[in-house]
Amino acid sequence: MSEISPTARALRALDVLQSRPGVTAAELAARLGVTERAARRYVAILREADIPVESTRGPYGGYTLGRGLRLPPLVFSATEALGLVMAALDSQHRVADPDDPVGSALGKILRVLPTNVARQAVAVRETARTVPERFPAKPDPEVTSSLVAAVAAQRQVRIGYRTAAGNPRTFEVDPWSVVVRYGRWYLLCHSHHADALRTFRVDRITSVEELEGTFTVPADLDPAAELEANLGRGWEHDTHVVFDLPIEEVRPWIRPTLGDLRPLPDGGCELVGSTSNPQAYAGEWLAGVPFPFTVVGGPELRAAVGEVADRLRASLEAPVSG
Repeated sequence: MSEISPTARALRALDVLQSRPGVTAAELAARLGVTERAARRYVAILREADIPVESTRGPYGGYTLGRGLRLPPLVFSATEALGLVMAALDSQHRVADPDDPVGSALGKILRVLPTNVARQAVAVRETARTVPERFPAKPDPEVTSSLVAAVAAQRQVRIGYRTAAGNPRTFEVDPWSVVVRYGRWYLLCHSHHADALRTFRVDRITSVEELEGTFTVPADLDPAAELEANLGRGWEHDTHVVFDLPIEEVRPWIRPTLGDLRPLPDGGCELVGSTSNPQAYAGEWLAGVPFPFTVVGGPELRAAVGEVADRLRASLEAPVSG
């Protein structure tokens, strides 16, 4: 005999209807672990409780909650509650700090959950600690909220921006998308001044002013792919590296941010891009590629590769103490 009561299954059915409008009786039954006949019975229990559940017949039919329903408080499982806390910790938020927006929100959620559901999440929230990031780059929640609203409404904005050197700038842009990459937030947009695609760090945006103009996002836009490609273009130092191997062998080792990897007529391939940090490009990225390569340009990258080679060679020539 099942240990789950009919009331609990009815509540689970309500949760499914909230999250999957149009769910069929067969799908509902599978999620509840019961027969289709039993699933229809739980729908009937919800209707008896004055919860409007509408049904549509036919191949595209299913159950949908009716308009005007006052939904009960959010229902979480213990695993879901713990997952929320873990995700916040992964993002370096102060989850137990009531002054932190995420910490405050988590506290409100956990306070209304049943004790048996919230127990593990509360324990992790109170006892787990995160090591501070070396270079924190948390965007302002109000700035981020304004950008997301502008993206959704397709409204042009004027942003205040602080460059890497700390200089204040102002840009008018069409905000296409907000993209999170390895914990860092970026605004992918069309710059009116440059008349070109540009990427801005959201943590460096100091203000957002919504303008009257609107725009249309390119139909074929892939925000994540476009961001990766854009991060490898437009920097002050050109890069050009040639490999004697086919592009298929080299591609898995090349980040899109390093530039464009192109095939060559002789069967090899070349990597063409730009960087603001030739030392990191040489010592961290190129040094990790397990194939021979030739650095054709630019001069800053060639010098940086020479410095890395000299430093590694010197480490072998240093006397070993006995």
